[in-house]
Amino acid sequence: MDAHHPFDPELAAALTMMPEVDITDVHAARAAQAGQLAAAVAGADTTGVDIEETVAPVRPGAPAVPLRLYRPQGVRGPLPAVYGLHGGGFVLGTPDVDHDWNLRLCRELGVVVVGVDYRLAPEHPFPAPLEDCWAGLCRLAGDADALGVLPDRIAVWGDSAGGGLAAALTLLARDRGGPVIRFQQLRSPALDDRLETPSALLFTDTPVWNRRNALLSWEAYLGPGLRGTPGVPPYAAPARAATAAAAGLPPAYISVMEFDPLRDEGVAYARALRAAGVPVRLRLLPGTFHGAWAVEHAAVVREASAEAVAALRAGLGLGADG
Repeated sequence: MDAHHPFDPELAAALTMMPEVDITDVHAARAAQAGQLAAAVAGADTTGVDIEETVAPVRPGAPAVPLRLYRPQGVRGPLPAVYGLHGGGFVLGTPDVDHDWNLRLCRELGVVVVGVDYRLAPEHPFPAPLEDCWAGLCRLAGDADALGVLPDRIAVWGDSAGGGLAAALTLLARDRGGPVIRFQQLRSPALDDRLETPSALLFTDTPVWNRRNALLSWEAYLGPGLRGTPGVPPYAAPARAATAAAAGLPPAYISVMEFDPLRDEGVAYARALRAAGVPVRLRLLPGTFHGAWAVEHAAVVREASAEAVAALRAGLGLGADG
């Protein structure tokens, strides 16, 4: 890590306790993450939330997509829904990554939260992960009565690679004529395979995520030799959507970390949405690095998390009490 990055003091102190992310060996990285997540999920407080495992139906040539539903106990539906896409550089992760966050959203907002267990690259490159996310969204909206969901009040949120998938999903839903997505929340989104922004070139040694991991991630997601080439579609890398192509997308809340290779592509995407007439709120978190959300006790993270919850509340048209 470059000691010259002026990280927030609480975040800097936590770095020694944070595991290094190295996706050079994807299978080893998955095994290490699985152990960490198992312990975290086992210790999670699920008070007030019912959790159900279900699937989106089988599609031709593809397996059913596992979904995890979080529902407030004792609350009569139908309810608005938050559809969550986990991060992990397109190669790691399950809904367990966001288990605590999904529990919090369910409790504080009083909504149904759905985490999708999409297939991972490199075994399943684009468009498989995005199509899995699409299948889950279609199940959520198409089976709204059975699931106790209001199909016209669905928000999507995603972190890192999940943020990129969430952005792509809004493009796909618009172009395929629905389901309607009311609001999108993108946290440190991975949007641009070209990796030519100033932050992508500068942050080669930052914690959790750096230029090397970003290169490996896009190579896995797009397939060998395709990263940065002219034919990569916006559905794979939403930063490639021209301003005119961003018209008609749902209002957005985008947050980026100051010392993150992905920072500038998130800022640029917010500007492109705004130029297309899409209401956008952009938040840059000072002194932070990619994945700093995990340091929940840090004041900058507590404040940002509360703001993110409030943004979803407003985006879904919820009152102050949910």
